Amino acid sequence: MSADFLYGIEVIINGLMAGVLYALVALGFVLIFKASGIFNYAQGVMALFAALTLVGIMEGQVPFSHLINAILGTEIHDFGWEVPALLAILLTLIVMVGFAWAVQQFVFRHLVGQEPIILFMATIGLAYFLEGVGDLMWGSDIKTLAIGLPQGGSIWVEEFTSGLGGDGFYGFFIDKLDMVATIVAAVLVIGLIVFAQYTKQGRAMRAVADDHQAALSVGISLNFIWVLVWSLAGLVALVAGVMWGAKSGVQFSLSLIALKALPVLMLGGFTSIPGAIVGGLVIGVGEKLFEYTIGAPFLGGATENWFAYMLALIFLVFRPQGLFGEKMIERV
Repeated sequence: MSADFLYGIEVIINGLMAGVLYALVALGFVLIFKASGIFNYAQGVMALFAALTLVGIMEGQVPFSHLINAILGTEIHDFGWEVPALLAILLTLIVMVGFAWAVQQFVFRHLVGQEPIILFMATIGLAYFLEGVGDLMWGSDIKTLAIGLPQGGSIWVEEFTSGLGGDGFYGFFIDKLDMVATIVAAVLVIGLIVFAQYTKQGRAMRAVADDHQAALSVGISLNFIWVLVWSLAGLVALVAGVMWGAKSGVQFSLSLIALKALPVLMLGGFTSIPGAIVGGLVIGVGEKLFEYTIGAPFLGGATENWFAYMLALIFLVFRPQGLFGEKMIERV
């Protein structure tokens, strides 16, 4: 096999791994939209807040220490201990579940029956509020998320594949963190699909998505389902925040990862879990291949920043409901 062909295979593999992470972020949107009809603009900020909280708990940082010091003139910064990564992840998950309950109790419970644009605007306000709270709680400096995940290229993979393409090929460069993130994201995606399809709560979630009034008539609690859905979205945000934070550091630009999920949703459909997965893989592979074959040689590179949005625009023109979305039929 030629070296160029093998490098193309390497690009596809890296694209698939990136696509799984895109699909994971998109799932947070799909879960909330299916159960409540709310497009959650705050999903990316939830990932940022989860990552900030995880780092703060691990380092034993005092929440709101900057605010406390400014008001009281003290110099309090940390408790003097460190929390193990697994325990910190569990505590962060509890915080995200508490956040889900608070969102339902104090915001969306009072907006039942409102127009979708009002609910969307509420999530925009929630995003800015959560970003501000995260800044006050944990500070705005860039943080390192060190939970023991491997970093750097896999020497084993590189050595194992180095002989496939002769002297011009030096082996696949596969980042170890990307491999771990792909496995974790794939397990979580499969778990969410199994939960939605085969558990009592998952069936109740789908019933609420189909018809709120019918679900209420058979005794399903909308409040419980919406708290459950926001909690699952918080879990997705936590995993996404951990993986992206470990890769690029925990900084406020982390909230922008949600923007990469929007083309995924446009391709797969806002109401389809399989669509989120397929859309993520298509976007991941597509942007890597486009950069490799056209972007770098002919356009000067950096096409990964806009390729996904151009592909989504094409889908919006010719198939606005996406590959797996339900076609809207209005009767007049």
